[in-house]
Amino acid sequence: MSGHSKWATIKHAKGAADAKRGQVFTKLIKEISIAARMGGGSADSNPRLRTAILKARGANMPKDNIDRAIKKGTGELEGVNYEELVYEAYAPGGVAIFIEVLTDNKNRAAADIRNILTRAGGQLATSGSVSRLFKRQGVITLDGDKYTEDAVMEAALEGGAEDISAGEGIIEVTSAPEDFEAVMNALQGKNFETMSAEISMVADAEVTLDNDATAKALRLVDKLEENDDVQNVYTNISIPEGYEGE
Repeated sequence: MSGHSKWATIKHAKGAADAKRGQVFTKLIKEISIAARMGGGSADSNPRLRTAILKARGANMPKDNIDRAIKKGTGELEGVNYEELVYEAYAPGGVAIFIEVLTDNKNRAAADIRNILTRAGGQLATSGSVSRLFKRQGVITLDGDKYTEDAVMEAALEGGAEDISAGEGIIEVTSAPEDFEAVMNALQGKNFETMSAEISMVADAEVTLDNDATAKALRLVDKLEENDDVQNVYTNISIPEGYEGE
């Protein structure tokens, strides 16, 4: 993303996350549980679980919540078995959407997602047509009003970060997926608190629309994120400079 539109996008996402913190924790618990179920409850020997725990720590989830989620996954506590699904879609205006799902009922999830897309003027895409527009990348955000870019840069580069950029009160640190854990540990080792931390799907190029079309696309993204079966939604929309929402 470029310039101000990048930070507008991040701030929109942050605002949505803040407004739905309880739902964010619910999704993180599912992610940790399925990682523990598939690869065991030891973070030392389960890279996927380590990544899920780092994401939860990045969202400031309490340790007790993380521990309970692991035990649900390993069967020490009663839990639910989830299936992983991926949907690729387009929003109005040609915005690409990559949807990751964790569900205990794939028929319900499929029907819900098709319904959300149809009502918003979106449509499912053929497999691979959207995923090829994205790459996996570690993305960590910090409060730019609380920390200086130089201080974050020093710690992040020690951990192997690829890039550090700042704007509109947000500092963003990006890394290769394989370096995400080292960068996160380097930042937290220097007592930096993160606002979010995840291995994300980052678009290679963004689509910029007018305000009305942007609002329609973001409404669709919000509806998808509100669905309990939807785990992550990634898009290549770049919010126009000066966009204030509806």
